[in-house]
Amino acid sequence: MIQDVGVAGPHRLTANLAALRSADAVVVVAGMEGRCRGVVGGHVACPVIAVPTSVGYGASFLAWPRCWGCSNSCAANVTVVNIDAGFKGGYVAGLIARNAARGRQRP
Repeated sequence: MIQDVGVAGPHRLTANLAALRSADAVVVVAGMEGRCRGVVGGHVACPVIAVPTSVGYGASFLAWPRCWGCSNSCAANVTVVNIDAGFKGGYVAGLIARNAARGRQRP
């Protein structure tokens, strides 16, 4: 788990790029408008699962701006689960990682 690599401090993201790039899938949990998911998606070549949160900086309108913002991403490898659906995001990432591991084991 890598914490606090938001776009407000890009140096925190770049310091963790090696770990992110070696992942089979990445789950990005972000408040505000969730811009971090697109930035991470632009740096990795794996699926990125965005989880908008209902709490955090900029909380307003019952978190709907986060969900709307997450659904508009320029990075083609980003998909979005529902607000606060961290379990679902992690579950899907686990399925992706398991299937990737199976693919690496085949001759």
